[in-house]
Amino acid sequence: MKRQGLYLPEFEHDNCGAGFICSLKGKKSNDIIHKALEILDKLEHRGAVSADGKTGDGAGILIDIPHQFFLDECDFTIPKAGDYAVGNVFFPKKENQRGYCISVFEENIKKQGLQLLGWRNVPVNKAIPGRIAGETEPFVMQIFVGKENEEQKDFDFNLKLYIARKVTEHTLINSKLSESKFFYVPSLSTKIIIFKGLLMPNDIKLYFKDLMDTRVVTRLALVHQRFSTNTFPTWDLAQPFRYMCHNGEINTLRGNVMRMRSREGLLKSKLFGEEIKNILPIILPGKSDSATMDMVVELLLMTGRSLPEVMMMLVPEAWEKNEEMSEAKRAFYEYNSCVMEPWDGPASIPFTDGSYIGAVLDRNGLRPSRYSVTKDGYVIMSSETGVVELAPENIEYHGRLEPGKMFLVDMEAGRIVNDEEIKEKIAKKYSYKKWLDSNLVHLKNIPYNDCPLFLNEASLEKRKAVFGYTLEDINTIILPMGQHAKEPIGSMGSDTPIAVLSERPQLLYNYFKQLFAQVTNPPLDGIREELITDISLTLGSDYNIFDITELSCRKLKIQNPVISKEDLDKIKNYDASPDYKVVSIPILYTISRGHNGLEEALENNLREAEKAIDNGANIIILSDRDSNKDNAPIPALLACSFVNSGLQRLGKRSKLSIIIESAEPREVHHFALLFGFGASAINPYLVNEIIAEQIEEHDITEYTFDEAIKNYNKAIGKGILKVMNK
Repeated sequence: MKRQGLYLPEFEHDNCGAGFICSLKGKKSNDIIHKALEILDKLEHRGAVSADGKTGDGAGILIDIPHQFFLDECDFTIPKAGDYAVGNVFFPKKENQRGYCISVFEENIKKQGLQLLGWRNVPVNKAIPGRIAGETEPFVMQIFVGKENEEQKDFDFNLKLYIARKVTEHTLINSKLSESKFFYVPSLSTKIIIFKGLLMPNDIKLYFKDLMDTRVVTRLALVHQRFSTNTFPTWDLAQPFRYMCHNGEINTLRGNVMRMRSREGLLKSKLFGEEIKNILPIILPGKSDSATMDMVVELLLMTGRSLPEVMMMLVPEAWEKNEEMSEAKRAFYEYNSCVMEPWDGPASIPFTDGSYIGAVLDRNGLRPSRYSVTKDGYVIMSSETGVVELAPENIEYHGRLEPGKMFLVDMEAGRIVNDEEIKEKIAKKYSYKKWLDSNLVHLKNIPYNDCPLFLNEASLEKRKAVFGYTLEDINTIILPMGQHAKEPIGSMGSDTPIAVLSERPQLLYNYFKQLFAQVTNPPLDGIREELITDISLTLGSDYNIFDITELSCRKLKIQNPVISKEDLDKIKNYDASPDYKVVSIPILYTISRGHNGLEEALENNLREAEKAIDNGANIIILSDRDSNKDNAPIPALLACSFVNSGLQRLGKRSKLSIIIESAEPREVHHFALLFGFGASAINPYLVNEIIAEQIEEHDITEYTFDEAIKNYNKAIGKGILKVMNK
C-alpha cells in the first residue's frame, strides 16, 4: 500500500480474524455455512500467504454435527443425535503408519468401554492445497463413537472420549513413527465438528466437499483465519480449536505453561481414577498459545465447570480496583485468582461447546469484537464489521464487546445472555465470599512484633563489597527510589561491554537481556491504564483444580511482591493458622570447594526444599544472610531458578511459594528476573540497610526510614509493572 493522505502504511498491523454466526431460533440451514464462509473470505486480509501463493497460515470452520447427512452417508448404523460422537481425524500419509494410528485409537476407545461405530473417508479435493501445504497434508477420516450404553450420561461419555484421545496422542507422539506428528484430532464431540487445515479462507469449501452439500446444515458456525506470529503454520494449528479460537496473543504463555505443568502433580479425580496419570502432560509441547489455552479449557471442562465459567477464570475482567463490581463477582475472581493465574494478553476469544456460543475480550480491550443482531433472529460477531451483507431494515441493533466483558448466546434457550446476568449466576454458585473471609489472610492485617536484628553479620561496608555495590548503585538508583517512589530515568545508550564480553566481575543478572513478546500492538500505558494492572499475589500451596473447595483460597495475600524486613518477619513468625509453615534455607556454599562446593550447595538447597515440602511447609525462604570468608553467597538468581526447576521436575513445585531474602537485587531488572525464574516475593535486605545508613549519615529529615522503604518498594513495583506492560 502507498502512502495516501493521512494513511501511513507503517501503522498497518496484521492479526488473526475470527467470527461466528448463529440462529437464535435454532433454525438449521446450509445458508449459515455459506454466510460463515463469507465471513471467512472477508477476513482473508487477516492472514498471510506463503511463497507458493496458495498456502495460507490456516483457516477453518466449526459447525453443528449434520446428523441427517451422516445417516444418509454412512454405511453403518448411527444412533440418535447426542448418543454418539464424531470428529475429523488427521492421519499420516503412509498407509502402514496410518493403520498403526487407527489401531491405537480404536484400542483406547474400546478400553474406555465405548463402541466404535465406524470410519468414513472425508471427501477432499487434493488439488486445492498449495505446494507447501501439500507436503504436510494429512489423510483425513471421520471416526464415529457410540456411548457405552443408553444410560451413560453425556458428561461421563465426553470424559471417556477425552481420555481415549489424550492417551492415543501421548502414545503416538512418543512412538518412533516418522509421521507421528501428522496424527491430530481437531474435534471429537457429540455436538460440533471442525473442518480446518493449512488452507486459504476461500479454499475451505473447495477442499472439504461436505461443506457444499445442501444436506449439511447447522444452527451455528464459528470461523477463523490465522496469522501465525509465534509459530510456523501447520495443519493442526489452524483454528478453530475444540472449544475456542483466538484473535491476539497470550503474552503470559511461558508462565502459564509452567504453572500448569506444576499443577499436574496435584491432579486427582474419582472420575478419572488412575487414568489421570495417562493423560499427562495436559499441554502438548510445541503448540501455539491458542492451542495451549484450548487444552487447558478442555481440562477445566472435565472438572464439571461450565464453558462460560472457565472463560471467566482464564480471562478475568479487571476486578482488583473496580469499586463498582458486585461483591459476589469480586469474590469469584479473587477466589479463582488463587486457583488459576490469568492468561493475559491482547485477545478476543470466541468460544463454543455447541450449547453456548460467545466471545470474551481481554481486560485491556485491545482486540476489537463487534456484533449485529438481526430482526429475523441471527447473531453475527466478528473481529471487524461488514463481514456479512445485512439489509439495514433487518438490523435489530449493533454492539461491541467491551474490555473484560463476555458476549454469550444460549443456543438451547435461544437468547443472548447479558454479561452481568451470566457472571452473577456463576459467581453465586458457591459461597466464595465466605470462603475468602475464613481462609485468605492479608499480610497487612498480620500484627508485627519487632524482631531482633541479625547480630553475627559482617559490617555493612564489607557486605556492600561482597555483593558488588557501587556509589552509582546507591546514589543514582537506590536513594532516588527511596525519596521519590519512582524508578530513576537515565539517558539511552551505554558503552559498557555486555556481561559476557566484559573482563570485570558481573552480577548474574547482567547476563540476561530483555525478551520481548511478539505482539502486534504497543505496550500498555501503566499510568493511564492503572485500573487494569495489578501486582498483588498469594503465597502458599496450590490445590487440586478438580476440587472446588475453600481450601484453594487458604493462602497469604500480599499487595506488593517486594517486601520489607517487617513484612518478612511477619511471614516468618505468623503462627495463627496451622496451615502455614515457613522454612528458611541458606543459599551459601563453601569457598574452599570451588565449583564443586557450589554444585553441592545447590543440590543441598533442592533437597532441603523437598524435605520442607514433605514436612508440610508451604513457603520457603532462600536467604543469603550470614555469608563470611568461608561461606560465600550463591547468586540468588541461580539458587532460585535451580530450586524452582528442580521442584518442577520432582512434581512438587505447586506445593509452595518461594521468597528470596537477598542482598543482591537492587534495580528493577534484578527483581524482574527473580520473579521470572520462580520467586513470589523478594526482600532486598541490604538495600534496606543502605537506606537506613544514608538517612543517618546525611541527616535526612524530609522522609523517615519507613517512608523510604515503602517508596523504594513502590518504585520497584512500578518498574515491574512497566516490564509486564511491555
